[in-house]
Amino acid sequence: MPRLDHISLPVNDWRASRDWWRDKLGFEVEFEMPDAGVAAMRDEADLTVFLGQADGVSAPPGLALTVQVADVDAKAAELAAAGVRLEQAPRRLSWGYGAELRDPNGYLVRLWDETSMKAKGGG
Repeated sequence: MPRLDHISLPVNDWRASRDWWRDKLGFEVEFEMPDAGVAAMRDEADLTVFLGQADGVSAPPGLALTVQVADVDAKAAELAAAGVRLEQAPRRLSWGYGAELRDPNGYLVRLWDETSMKAKGGG
């Protein structure tokens, strides 16, 4: 069966993006290539997000990166307390129950958890 292995995102500052994905979302730094301006960030499911330096990055409309967390309400509260602006606090949204925020490059990040989605997500 096919399995998504990695994605590449152009970013305005690969180091700042690396730090945000690591410190805010909990991704692990798999490896870095400083001369190329790339950080490879891995999640618990072994998906790697390559953050590559580029100029004038603007997140495309309609693109959303959906990240599963242990508890969306707790994670959203943690992020808000750390100064991350939530575009949507945890609630029922068009795609189910979760929260939405943007990474430093403007990419829409949706947070959800399995328990809340089943209990509050609708259908």
